Amino acid sequence: MNVEEFQIEGSTAVVTGSSSGIGRAIVERFADQGLDVVVTSRSRENVEPVATAINERPGGDALPIECDIRDWDAIEALVEETTETLGPIDVWINNAGASFMAPFEEISQNGWQTIVDINLNGAFNCTQVVGEWMRENDGGTIVNVSSVAARDGAPQMIPYAAAKAGMDKLTWTLAYEWAKYDIRINGVMPGLVATEGLASQEDIEADDISRERVDREIGLPDEIATVAQFLASPAASYIQGQTIVAEGIPRIPRTSLHEN
Repeated sequence: MNVEEFQIEGSTAVVTGSSSGIGRAIVERFADQGLDVVVTSRSRENVEPVATAINERPGGDALPIECDIRDWDAIEALVEETTETLGPIDVWINNAGASFMAPFEEISQNGWQTIVDINLNGAFNCTQVVGEWMRENDGGTIVNVSSVAARDGAPQMIPYAAAKAGMDKLTWTLAYEWAKYDIRINGVMPGLVATEGLASQEDIEADDISRERVDREIGLPDEIATVAQFLASPAASYIQGQTIVAEGIPRIPRTSLHEN
């Protein structure tokens, strides 16, 4: 095994929704790899502390940029500022997401549209904009962060599950279409991860999770960053259109017993 294959090639990575949680873990991991990174979310006050912390340690430089991925013009401005400041974009991670909990009958059109816009349409917008740049500049790598909700469904979170399922099919199909442009497109499908959101909902902190335990259903943001690093590295050169599940113990489907 050549360990260098797991080192990310290139110079610049953009991670959407990287002010906290999984996105922050990925952007910090990439900076540790020596890549210059763009830390972005809808709020500049949230991304600036993350970029500052990255810039205070060895590794790649971090550029904080405010961007709402529902806004096409904002994405184009992000790509322009990134390439002018840091150079060619080699890796793009579609990580930004949002959700809320409610029974289906209580979900308004606006509530449905908001979640689909952020989780699915936002990935479409970003991929279209950066994809045009990559097609004209020798390719690149795109990684979409999905969720096991796309596979299993998620009671009380139907818009989120539906949007992530759409993202998985986007990954699969676009990987076929854009392979001819030397653009690798894959995904990672996390299970429960000890992010700030889980801490507020379930009172579960990252410090409560032991990486040494095999029998667990909750992961750490850094463990998802490891999968993202693999998919962005030459070690994943023969993987295209796949979404890798990272959820700990497999979920065993319920089966029905039929009497003959």
